[in-house]
Amino acid sequence: MKKTILALAAIVFIASCNKKEQKGDLHITGNVKGLKEGTLYIQKIVDTALIAIDTIKIDGNSHFESDLDLKSPEMLYLFLDRGVSNSLDNNLMFFAEPGTINIETNLDAFLSAAKITGSKNHDLYEEYKKTTSRYKDENLTLIEQKFKAIKRKDPNAIDSLTKLQELNLKRKYLFAINFAINNKDHEIAPYLALAEVYDINIKYLDTIQNAMTPKVAQSLYGKKLTNYINTLKKAN
Repeated sequence: MKKTILALAAIVFIASCNKKEQKGDLHITGNVKGLKEGTLYIQKIVDTALIAIDTIKIDGNSHFESDLDLKSPEMLYLFLDRGVSNSLDNNLMFFAEPGTINIETNLDAFLSAAKITGSKNHDLYEEYKKTTSRYKDENLTLIEQKFKAIKRKDPNAIDSLTKLQELNLKRKYLFAINFAINNKDHEIAPYLALAEVYDINIKYLDTIQNAMTPKVAQSLYGKKLTNYINTLKKAN
């Protein structure tokens, strides 16, 4: 009986030790297929600069892991130092939140091939991007048409295309506002307000802020949005 009690005590002790060894509340796993050698950096924005919070050396095995402290859901970046080129296809955004997140991608299409699972905020961010891509495509088409109108000196066409651009931008902003309000219980809401529509009329920012749940209001981006709105009001 005494041996049994000692054995159980040992198991409990080992379990508690293992628990203490966990480095953070965010566990990231992933694979960059085709990457044999290089360095991955997990970065976050501090003030206005990207700062590395973890460095992962790849040497033969393209799988990687990282454990981080994440006090609140936050947009992080997985930067690939290819070592042989300065490709723009090397910094992958992902909306991290406590738990386990998996990132699967490949060397040839680091951004476009990425599959990120384990984060509801990231799922919502991908949904948002999918819809807003059509506004970006529309704007590029209008820019091309406007350039041609300027080249042929057609003021009526220029004026018409300018109005269409303004309408397209307004639709994009309204979609972002509605998306944030409809997802008021997730940190994506204040993030979109700060990243996508920060320069819109303050009454819309107020609407997003007032819609946030208490939990989201106390998050990193929730507090930043509140501070930003207060700063705008003091300046006016």
